[in-house]
Amino acid sequence: MRIIILGAGQVGGTLAEHLAGEENDITIVDTDVRRLRMLQDRLDVRTLRGSASHPQVLAQAGAQDADMLVAVTSSDEINMIACQVGQSLFNIPTKIARVREADYLSRDKQLFKREAVPIDVLISPEELVTRNLKRLIEYPGALQVLDFAGGRAQLVAVRAHYGGALVGQEIASLKEHTPSVDTRVAAIFRKSRPIIPRGDTLIEADDEVFFIAARPDIRMVMSEMRRREKPYKRIVIAGGGNIGARLAAAIERDYRVKVIECNPARCQELSNQLRRSVVLHGSASDRELLIEESIESADVFFALTNDDEANIMASMLAKRLGARTVITLINNPAYVDLVQGGLIDIAVSPQLSTVGALLAHVRRGDVVAVHSLRRGAAEALEAVAHGDAQSSQVVGRAIGELPLPAGTTVGALVRRDEVIIAHDSTVIEDGDHVILFVPDKRDVIRIERLFQIGLSFL
Repeated sequence: MRIIILGAGQVGGTLAEHLAGEENDITIVDTDVRRLRMLQDRLDVRTLRGSASHPQVLAQAGAQDADMLVAVTSSDEINMIACQVGQSLFNIPTKIARVREADYLSRDKQLFKREAVPIDVLISPEELVTRNLKRLIEYPGALQVLDFAGGRAQLVAVRAHYGGALVGQEIASLKEHTPSVDTRVAAIFRKSRPIIPRGDTLIEADDEVFFIAARPDIRMVMSEMRRREKPYKRIVIAGGGNIGARLAAAIERDYRVKVIECNPARCQELSNQLRRSVVLHGSASDRELLIEESIESADVFFALTNDDEANIMASMLAKRLGARTVITLINNPAYVDLVQGGLIDIAVSPQLSTVGALLAHVRRGDVVAVHSLRRGAAEALEAVAHGDAQSSQVVGRAIGELPLPAGTTVGALVRRDEVIIAHDSTVIEDGDHVILFVPDKRDVIRIERLFQIGLSFL
């Protein structure tokens, strides 16, 4: 596939890293020579310096033969115009754009269509992150909550703690503890290393356990992995930018929310926008302010400013002052492993959320959902099986017979509205949504091929 990526920042660079070497012809366009040189030194990609929306630059990037245009520069307007140029002058089949401005997004049905601004797939990082943060509030104790098949099945990551019923037990005993619930442990990470889960695998304290189940069963399984957490009630959000404001608006009807914002004008805007949240003017790193607002009674402290260092410092302070759970927005992926698991409970990366959404539209073989895990090292995929035993490598075959890469596991199938937890004897049917955990992203191309229908299988 010939793909042009406009923007060599964190998102564009990470996307190129995922796609390079997967039989894709990648060209990256940016005005920053230093960024382009760094990517070219690391990856098998072509780079081009120039303005992403200029017709001549797109022509030099090979737009006339491109299968896909991915516009992820820091400018919404450049991304939108680039898609318009890509359609009008080069008729590029698929155009994907990242758009952040809420004013554009609120009018997406009128703006982003073929006769207006021809964007086929619209990616909003703020919307993706807000959705992820809201799920973490709904499931206290979860490190990550991922939806599949429209939310009918969920993959949840938890850290196994002392006191959990399954710590020190074999995975096979999970059925004894939850006889009315069917679930499967898809993966275990122990000291950042993947462990292939088998029936006799022991779950140890501090293991990061990924399990899959139907949505209504998630809470019961979580209670077996760790001590049952009390529901969250009091939420403090540091940062009233796009993400902070979106999150407050999404949860203020169900939780007691306070928003801390340092810009007086923005505080006034938030006061007008939010109906039930309390908006406070000040710095989230102000110890006296946090004490005055009873931070020790906060169930969750979110640090959601655009400054990684400010987020980290405010989070550490809030945790030391007694906040129960601290969740921090980290834009620099290099910081994520450094901070998560210490005073900071969960570090969230907007870049990885965005890349996961992009990959769902780039993957071959009818892959309809992709979630980037473990800071991009692993992926969880939802692929749709098509065909029959003659035309497909998966349809009509039991899961235990599939030629999966080492370590890759099938967690569940979603067949119409039914969630079927995968076992070796489970047979895949045409139309099944198959949810897979791939611990090494380099194996994803083999999974894509597995779900493709080709003449070689007819």
